[in-house]
Amino acid sequence: MRIQLPHAWPADAAEAVAIQDRLRPLADHTGPGPAAPALLAGLDVAYAGDGGTDDLLAAAVVVLDARTLEVVEQATAVGRATFPYVPGLFAFRELPVLIEALKSLEHTPDVMLCDGQGFAHPRRFGLACHLGVLTGLPTAGVAKTPFTGGYDPAALGTRRGASADLTDGGERVGRALRTQDGVKPVYVSTGHAIDLDTACRLTLAAAPAYRLPQTTRLADRLSRDALKAATG
Repeated sequence: MRIQLPHAWPADAAEAVAIQDRLRPLADHTGPGPAAPALLAGLDVAYAGDGGTDDLLAAAVVVLDARTLEVVEQATAVGRATFPYVPGLFAFRELPVLIEALKSLEHTPDVMLCDGQGFAHPRRFGLACHLGVLTGLPTAGVAKTPFTGGYDPAALGTRRGASADLTDGGERVGRALRTQDGVKPVYVSTGHAIDLDTACRLTLAAAPAYRLPQTTRLADRLSRDALKAATG
């Protein structure tokens, strides 16, 4: 994949917030996104450190056949964090290594599902939004835990496919989605060039047997393996 960065990596939190503010209007949350994508990508990052700069990071991208969920291609990149852990600016720790992994792909995915937030972010510009704007690809965030906002547990059914709106300050920012009967939900939010209904439908299709979609499960495993190999 060819990716041209429209900005330098920030040196501090003020620069990072300015980048988010500048790019946020470019994120399209209405989609609709591809009705029948051929390739889905999962992205994840594993950490060796405790949250400081110079932590060793390993990024993984796994491209799957959207119909069979079989692996088509995978790529990793290892690097050092150049940005500290700051809530709301977490993407700036992960983006440099994720971009390097994406650049080495031969296949361009139709949709990317990130292990993280998209619109469900205090400034409405999480990792999935940033990656979507940088790549131009339909992107959604599928998070294990909510970051901002909440939902009414009573409105969320117990069966696979049940969902409830995730709201923050009266605004819908995502959706709690039950991927398996009786398991904890995942938290889906739009990133770029996709609507929430499509993002949830694809997340559900990618999770036929487990709580987390295969995109996340395989990218998580690959990033951990890459980190283990890098640390010996």
